[in-house]
Amino acid sequence: MIHPIYTLIVSIGCSVAVSVLLKVARQQRIEIGQAIAVNYVIAAALCLFILQPNPASLLKPSTPWWVLIALGVLLPGIFLAMAGAVRHAGIVLSDAAQRLSLFLPLIAAFLLFGEAPSTGKLIGIATALIALACLLIRPRTTGNGGNLGKTAALLLCVWVGYGTIDILFKQLAKSGAVFSSSLFATFVLAGVLMLLFLTIQRSSWSLRNIVAGVILGLLNFGNIYFYIRAHQVFPHNPTLVFSAMNIGVISVGTLVGAGFFKEKLSWFNVLGIGLAIAAIVILIPK
Repeated sequence: MIHPIYTLIVSIGCSVAVSVLLKVARQQRIEIGQAIAVNYVIAAALCLFILQPNPASLLKPSTPWWVLIALGVLLPGIFLAMAGAVRHAGIVLSDAAQRLSLFLPLIAAFLLFGEAPSTGKLIGIATALIALACLLIRPRTTGNGGNLGKTAALLLCVWVGYGTIDILFKQLAKSGAVFSSSLFATFVLAGVLMLLFLTIQRSSWSLRNIVAGVILGLLNFGNIYFYIRAHQVFPHNPTLVFSAMNIGVISVGTLVGAGFFKEKLSWFNVLGIGLAIAAIVILIPK
């Protein structure tokens, strides 16, 4: 039997491996749009066979289809933004920006759902905002002002995009929709939209891109599946799963990006990574 802690380790590994694949895509001449489209086909197939969803359950009048459609559009769009962020800003900052998006649902809870803010959560949110600002600060060299602006914009897209996706999934859960069925529907919608986009673009398919998409789909679904399994094997300790996943991805991403790919970080970036981890610790559900 697999030790329960390995579910977290595998989920963290899959998440960082997605960033690594996005990082080397350009070097390996991979057309990332095609890879993302195939990724959703693979993820939908794995969801169907492993999680065994019941798509018919979504036909109930209470199903918020606007949320499913929004997720179907956002998922591939944010995947493209993440690919751009990894290419321009690197694995370290992109993974940190993605994980910092966790506090956007907290802000939504205060502003949209009437939840009373606590002192701890406000401190955590403030810390996360400072961390994000530090991550966006890039060393300025002659003639790269446009690239600096593009890098910051991509990191902001990653931050806002993943936070919005989290809010939408929480909205789905509140509606009573079954998670596995909702996940399958969003994968299918995302895949169909991406394939339509590539068809309109008259994209020329290649085996290299399809293979990359299969690997991306396995890693993407593996990240989600083992994260779910981690919550199942630690049913009375969600704090462990929450903190280990977010801190683990930032830490491992930093080791891989700065250590293996030699990504350059300013002192502000290093401070931002430290503050991101501090914010996650502060925001751990008590």
